[in-house]
Parts: sequence; C-alpha cells; structure tokens
Amino acid sequence: MSDSIERLYQAVIAAKDLDPATSRTARLFRRGPAKMAKKLAEEAVEVVIDALSGKPDAVARESADLLYNLAVVWAEAGVKPEDVWREMERRERLMGIAEKLPKTSVKLPKSAPVPVVRRRIDALESRLRKRQ
Repeated sequence: MSDSIERLYQAVIAAKDLDPATSRTARLFRRGPAKMAKKLAEEAVEVVIDALSGKPDAVARESADLLYNLAVVWAEAGVKPEDVWREMERRERLMGIAEKLPKTSVKLPKSAPVPVVRRRIDALESRLRKRQ
C-alpha cells in the first residue's frame, strides 16, 4: 500500500506544474492551500456520509478521492509520505499501531520523544462558540 501512496504522491508532484486547463492537480495548486484544504475536508465528509449510509463501494471510491487530496495537501505542505510513515512508526513504538496518540499530555517512557501537544483549531472553535 505504501508503494501506491508513494506513486500517487510522485504523480501529484509531476502534475502540479502542468496546464491547469487540463490537469485537476495543477488547478488545485494554482488555487492554493485553502482550496486544497477545502477539497480534502469535502472528501473526508463524503467518506463519513457513505460509511454511515452503509455503502462500502462508495466508501472505497470516496476514500480514493480522499487519499488523492491528502497527497495534494502533503505536496503543498512539503510533507513526503516517508515523513508520515516515520510518524506512524514513532506512534507504534509508543502506543501500538492501531492506537491514536492522546491529545492531552500523558506520561511517556523516558526514551520517548517530546509529547504531542494538542493544537487548537481556532477557526472551528470560534464558530462553535458563536453557535452556543
């Protein structure tokens, strides 16, 4: 699987400077990080909707779109797939591969790297406060 994601990432890198009239990838790069992030979020929501609707084929299709848009965001942010795999390996050493690191500080073994600190999502948090 990581080979497929690496090939996808390399294809995104190769396509980013193509003609935006013919390349969806080049069009996303031309529109900038905000558009890229929006497309990534839209695809994530579509995966969730299809999963909740019990549509496994649609989940697979939308997941492919999600991975494509994730690779675009990675490329824009200067993140390479190996950077993500390195983080996955670090987490596996700390918590096991099927566990997500907690958002709050936890006591980690002394050999562990600096704990992950929760980052605030200011725009989302301010919208939620306005609704309350």
